[in-house]
Amino acid sequence: MIPELFRIGDFAISPFGVMMVAAFLASYFHLLWGFRRLGIGGEDDASAIIFAAGVGGIVGSKVYYAILYGDWRLLLDRAGLVWYGGFILATLLVLWVMRRRRLPFASTLDVAMSGVPLGYALGRVGCFLVGDDYGMPTDQPWGVVFPHGLPRTTAGNLRAEFGADIPASVPFDQLMPVHPTQLYETLAGFTIWFVGISMLRRRARPGATALVCLALLAVERFLVEFLRAKDDRFFGGLTLAQVISLITLAVAFAIWMRWRRRGRSAEEAA
Repeated sequence: MIPELFRIGDFAISPFGVMMVAAFLASYFHLLWGFRRLGIGGEDDASAIIFAAGVGGIVGSKVYYAILYGDWRLLLDRAGLVWYGGFILATLLVLWVMRRRRLPFASTLDVAMSGVPLGYALGRVGCFLVGDDYGMPTDQPWGVVFPHGLPRTTAGNLRAEFGADIPASVPFDQLMPVHPTQLYETLAGFTIWFVGISMLRRRARPGATALVCLALLAVERFLVEFLRAKDDRFFGGLTLAQVISLITLAVAFAIWMRWRRRGRSAEEAA
Protein backbone atom coordinates (compact mmCIF):
# COMPACT_ATOMS: atom_id res chain seq x y z
CA MET A 1 0.00 0.00 0.00
CA ILE A 2 1.05 3.65 -0.33
CA PRO A 3 0.98 5.63 2.94
CA GLU A 4 1.99 8.87 1.19
CA LEU A 5 2.96 10.09 -2.27
CA PHE A 6 5.13 13.07 -1.41
CA ARG A 7 5.54 15.86 1.10
CA ILE A 8 5.23 19.63 0.98
CA GLY A 9 7.33 20.64 3.95
CA ASP A 10 5.91 18.73 6.91
CA PHE A 11 2.58 18.09 5.17
CA ALA A 12 2.21 14.62 3.66
CA ILE A 13 0.12 14.15 0.50
CA SER A 14 -1.59 10.75 0.57
CA PRO A 15 -3.23 8.80 -2.26
CA PHE A 16 -6.55 9.22 -0.47
CA GLY A 17 -6.25 13.01 -0.62
CA VAL A 18 -5.43 12.89 -4.33
CA MET A 19 -8.37 10.57 -5.05
CA MET A 20 -10.71 12.77 -3.01
CA VAL A 21 -9.76 15.74 -5.20
CA ALA A 22 -10.26 13.55 -8.28
CA ALA A 23 -13.69 12.56 -6.97
CA PHE A 24 -14.83 16.17 -6.61
CA LEU A 25 -13.45 17.09 -10.04
CA ALA A 26 -15.18 14.13 -11.68
CA SER A 27 -18.43 15.02 -9.91
CA TYR A 28 -18.11 18.63 -11.12
CA PHE A 29 -17.80 17.53 -14.76
CA HIS A 30 -20.70 15.16 -14.26
CA LEU A 31 -22.81 18.08 -13.01
CA LEU A 32 -21.85 20.17 -16.03
CA TRP A 33 -22.80 17.34 -18.38
CA GLY A 34 -26.11 16.75 -16.59
CA PHE A 35 -27.03 20.43 -16.46
CA ARG A 36 -26.37 20.83 -20.18
CA ARG A 37 -28.26 17.63 -20.91
CA LEU A 38 -31.35 18.86 -19.09
CA GLY A 39 -30.81 22.57 -19.76
CA ILE A 40 -31.17 23.63 -16.14
CA GLY A 41 -27.92 25.26 -15.00
CA GLY A 42 -24.39 26.39 -15.78
CA GLU A 43 -20.81 26.40 -14.56
CA ASP A 44 -21.49 28.72 -11.62
CA ASP A 45 -24.30 26.48 -10.39
CA ALA A 46 -22.12 23.38 -10.68
CA SER A 47 -19.25 25.09 -8.84
CA ALA A 48 -21.54 26.23 -6.01
CA ILE A 49 -22.99 22.75 -5.57
CA ILE A 50 -19.58 21.06 -5.58
CA PHE A 51 -18.24 23.58 -3.06
CA ALA A 52 -21.22 22.96 -0.76
CA ALA A 53 -20.83 19.19 -1.16
CA GLY A 54 -17.11 19.41 -0.42
CA VAL A 55 -17.49 21.46 2.74
CA GLY A 56 -20.48 19.45 3.95
CA GLY A 57 -18.84 16.14 3.09
CA ILE A 58 -15.63 16.81 4.99
CA VAL A 59 -17.16 18.56 8.02
CA GLY A 60 -20.07 16.14 8.29
CA SER A 61 -17.87 13.06 8.07
CA LYS A 62 -15.55 14.37 10.79
CA VAL A 63 -18.42 15.32 13.13
CA TYR A 64 -20.02 11.89 12.62
CA TYR A 65 -16.69 10.22 13.43
CA ALA A 66 -16.21 12.27 16.59
CA ILE A 67 -19.77 11.55 17.78
CA LEU A 68 -19.42 7.82 17.01
CA TYR A 69 -16.34 7.53 19.23
CA GLY A 70 -17.36 10.20 21.75
CA ASP A 71 -14.17 12.22 21.38
CA TRP A 72 -14.30 15.74 19.89
CA ARG A 73 -10.51 15.81 19.64
CA LEU A 74 -10.91 13.51 16.64
CA LEU A 75 -12.14 16.52 14.67
CA LEU A 76 -8.50 17.57 14.38
CA ASP A 77 -7.29 14.11 13.35
CA ARG A 78 -6.52 13.54 9.66
CA ALA A 79 -8.17 10.12 9.77
CA GLY A 80 -11.85 9.41 10.21
CA LEU A 81 -13.92 10.51 7.21
CA VAL A 82 -17.21 8.64 7.59
CA TRP A 83 -19.43 8.36 4.49
CA TYR A 84 -22.91 8.81 5.94
CA GLY A 85 -21.98 11.78 8.12
CA GLY A 86 -20.56 13.59 5.12
CA PHE A 87 -23.47 12.57 2.90
CA ILE A 88 -26.10 13.92 5.30
CA LEU A 89 -24.53 17.35 5.82
CA ALA A 90 -23.49 17.66 2.17
CA THR A 91 -27.07 16.91 1.09
CA LEU A 92 -28.47 19.61 3.37
CA LEU A 93 -26.01 22.21 2.06
CA VAL A 94 -26.61 21.23 -1.56
CA LEU A 95 -30.37 21.57 -1.06
CA TRP A 96 -29.78 25.02 0.42
CA VAL A 97 -27.68 26.04 -2.60
CA MET A 98 -30.33 24.72 -4.98
CA ARG A 99 -33.01 26.78 -3.25
CA ARG A 100 -30.88 29.90 -3.08
CA ARG A 101 -30.07 29.67 -6.80
CA ARG A 102 -33.69 28.79 -7.64
CA LEU A 103 -32.72 25.68 -9.55
CA PRO A 104 -35.52 23.24 -10.49
CA PHE A 105 -35.63 20.91 -7.51
CA ALA A 106 -36.28 17.44 -8.95
CA SER A 107 -34.16 17.74 -12.09
CA THR A 108 -31.21 19.28 -10.25
CA LEU A 109 -31.41 16.57 -7.62
CA ASP A 110 -31.39 13.96 -10.38
CA VAL A 111 -28.12 15.32 -11.78
CA ALA A 112 -26.51 15.81 -8.38
CA MET A 113 -27.50 12.44 -6.91
CA SER A 114 -26.47 10.50 -10.00
CA GLY A 115 -22.98 12.00 -9.60
CA VAL A 116 -22.64 10.83 -5.99
CA PRO A 117 -21.77 7.19 -6.85
CA LEU A 118 -19.05 8.42 -9.22
CA GLY A 119 -17.35 10.40 -6.47
CA TYR A 120 -17.91 7.55 -4.04
CA ALA A 121 -16.27 5.04 -6.38
CA LEU A 122 -13.16 7.18 -6.83
CA GLY A 123 -12.95 7.90 -3.12
CA ARG A 124 -12.92 4.19 -2.36
CA VAL A 125 -9.92 3.76 -4.65
CA GLY A 126 -8.13 6.16 -2.32
CA CYS A 127 -9.20 4.06 0.68
CA PHE A 128 -7.75 0.97 -0.99
CA LEU A 129 -4.43 2.68 -1.74
CA VAL A 130 -3.91 3.71 1.89
CA GLY A 131 -5.27 0.46 3.35
CA ASP A 132 -8.35 1.86 5.05
CA ASP A 133 -11.94 0.54 5.27
CA TYR A 134 -11.04 -3.00 4.26
CA GLY A 135 -13.01 -6.16 5.00
CA MET A 136 -12.82 -9.16 7.29
CA PRO A 137 -10.35 -12.03 6.73
CA THR A 138 -10.97 -14.23 3.70
CA ASP A 139 -9.42 -17.25 2.02
CA GLN A 140 -10.59 -16.16 -1.42
CA PRO A 141 -7.81 -15.82 -4.03
CA TRP A 142 -8.48 -12.08 -4.37
CA GLY A 143 -7.89 -11.42 -0.66
CA VAL A 144 -5.45 -8.56 -0.03
CA VAL A 145 -3.02 -7.96 2.84
CA PHE A 146 -2.44 -4.41 4.05
CA PRO A 147 1.01 -4.27 5.72
CA HIS A 148 0.65 -0.51 6.10
CA GLY A 149 -3.11 -0.47 6.64
CA LEU A 150 -5.13 1.56 9.12
CA PRO A 151 -4.57 -0.60 11.10
CA ARG A 152 -2.30 -3.27 9.60
CA THR A 153 -4.18 -6.47 8.78
CA THR A 154 -2.38 -8.62 11.32
CA ALA A 155 -4.18 -11.42 13.12
CA GLY A 156 -3.82 -9.54 16.41
CA ASN A 157 -5.26 -6.29 15.07
CA LEU A 158 -8.16 -8.02 13.37
CA ARG A 159 -9.01 -9.90 16.56
CA ALA A 160 -8.66 -6.93 18.90
CA GLU A 161 -10.11 -4.16 16.72
CA PHE A 162 -12.86 -5.98 14.84
CA GLY A 163 -13.52 -9.22 16.68
CA ALA A 164 -12.41 -11.40 13.76
CA ASP A 165 -12.72 -15.14 14.36
CA ILE A 166 -9.07 -16.10 13.91
CA PRO A 167 -7.64 -19.14 15.73
CA ALA A 168 -5.45 -18.29 18.69
CA SER A 169 -2.69 -20.41 17.15
CA VAL A 170 -2.19 -17.77 14.45
CA PRO A 171 0.65 -15.44 15.58
CA PHE A 172 -0.32 -11.88 16.56
CA ASP A 173 1.90 -10.27 13.88
CA GLN A 174 0.95 -12.57 11.00
CA LEU A 175 -0.57 -10.62 8.11
CA MET A 176 -3.98 -11.90 7.03
CA PRO A 177 -5.65 -11.49 3.61
CA VAL A 178 -8.92 -9.59 3.87
CA HIS A 179 -11.80 -8.73 1.57
CA PRO A 180 -10.87 -5.67 -0.54
CA THR A 181 -14.28 -4.16 0.17
CA GLN A 182 -13.05 -0.80 -1.10
CA LEU A 183 -12.83 -2.29 -4.61
CA TYR A 184 -16.22 -3.97 -4.23
CA GLU A 185 -17.67 -0.54 -3.47
CA THR A 186 -15.78 1.05 -6.36
CA LEU A 187 -17.32 -1.46 -8.77
CA ALA A 188 -20.76 -0.93 -7.25
CA GLY A 189 -20.35 2.85 -7.39
CA PHE A 190 -19.48 2.86 -11.08
CA THR A 191 -22.42 0.54 -11.77
CA ILE A 192 -24.87 2.82 -9.96
CA TRP A 193 -23.41 5.84 -11.77
CA PHE A 194 -23.99 4.07 -15.10
CA VAL A 195 -27.62 3.44 -14.10
CA GLY A 196 -28.02 7.13 -13.26
CA ILE A 197 -26.43 8.24 -16.53
CA SER A 198 -28.75 5.93 -18.47
CA MET A 199 -31.83 7.33 -16.72
CA LEU A 200 -30.74 10.92 -17.38
CA ARG A 201 -30.22 10.14 -21.05
CA ARG A 202 -33.69 8.61 -21.27
CA ARG A 203 -35.07 11.68 -19.46
CA ALA A 204 -36.80 9.65 -16.79
CA ARG A 205 -39.51 11.26 -14.68
CA PRO A 206 -38.01 14.18 -12.68
CA GLY A 207 -36.91 12.89 -9.31
CA ALA A 208 -36.82 9.23 -10.37
CA THR A 209 -33.09 9.17 -11.11
CA ALA A 210 -32.25 10.65 -7.72
CA LEU A 211 -34.55 8.20 -5.94
CA VAL A 212 -33.13 5.15 -7.73
CA CYS A 213 -29.51 6.18 -7.14
CA LEU A 214 -30.21 6.89 -3.47
CA ALA A 215 -31.87 3.51 -2.99
CA LEU A 216 -29.09 1.62 -4.80
CA LEU A 217 -26.42 3.37 -2.74
CA ALA A 218 -28.26 2.39 0.44
CA VAL A 219 -28.54 -1.24 -0.71
CA GLU A 220 -24.86 -1.31 -1.64
CA ARG A 221 -23.76 0.03 1.73
CA PHE A 222 -26.08 -2.29 3.65
CA LEU A 223 -24.70 -5.37 1.88
CA VAL A 224 -21.00 -4.49 1.94
CA GLU A 225 -21.15 -3.84 5.69
CA PHE A 226 -21.52 -7.58 6.26
CA LEU A 227 -17.99 -8.00 4.87
CA ARG A 228 -16.44 -4.83 6.32
CA ALA A 229 -14.10 -4.92 9.30
CA LYS A 230 -16.17 -2.80 11.70
CA ASP A 231 -16.35 -2.25 15.44
CA ASP A 232 -19.80 -0.63 15.67
CA ARG A 233 -22.15 -3.61 15.34
CA PHE A 234 -24.40 -2.28 18.09
CA PHE A 235 -27.82 -3.17 16.64
CA GLY A 236 -28.27 -6.94 16.75
CA GLY A 237 -25.13 -7.47 14.70
CA LEU A 238 -25.89 -4.59 12.34
CA THR A 239 -23.64 -1.54 12.07
CA LEU A 240 -24.84 2.03 12.41
CA ALA A 241 -24.33 2.47 8.66
CA GLN A 242 -26.67 -0.46 8.01
CA VAL A 243 -29.34 1.07 10.23
CA ILE A 244 -29.06 4.37 8.34
CA SER A 245 -29.22 2.42 5.07
CA LEU A 246 -32.47 0.78 6.15
CA ILE A 247 -33.94 4.16 7.12
CA THR A 248 -32.85 5.57 3.74
CA LEU A 249 -34.52 2.68 1.92
CA ALA A 250 -37.71 3.17 3.93
CA VAL A 251 -37.81 6.86 3.00
CA ALA A 252 -37.17 6.06 -0.68
CA PHE A 253 -39.93 3.43 -0.63
CA ALA A 254 -42.36 5.85 1.02
CA ILE A 255 -41.69 8.48 -1.66
CA TRP A 256 -42.15 5.88 -4.40
CA MET A 257 -45.48 4.75 -2.90
CA ARG A 258 -46.64 8.35 -2.69
CA TRP A 259 -45.81 8.85 -6.36
CA ARG A 260 -47.68 5.69 -7.23
CA ARG A 261 -50.80 6.80 -5.34
CA ARG A 262 -50.69 10.17 -7.06
CA GLY A 263 -50.41 8.47 -10.41
CA ARG A 264 -53.44 6.28 -9.71
CA SER A 265 -55.44 9.30 -8.54
CA ALA A 266 -54.58 11.15 -11.75
CA GLU A 267 -55.65 8.17 -13.87
CA GLU A 268 -58.94 7.85 -12.02
CA ALA A 269 -59.63 11.58 -12.40
CA ALA A 270 -58.92 11.33 -16.13
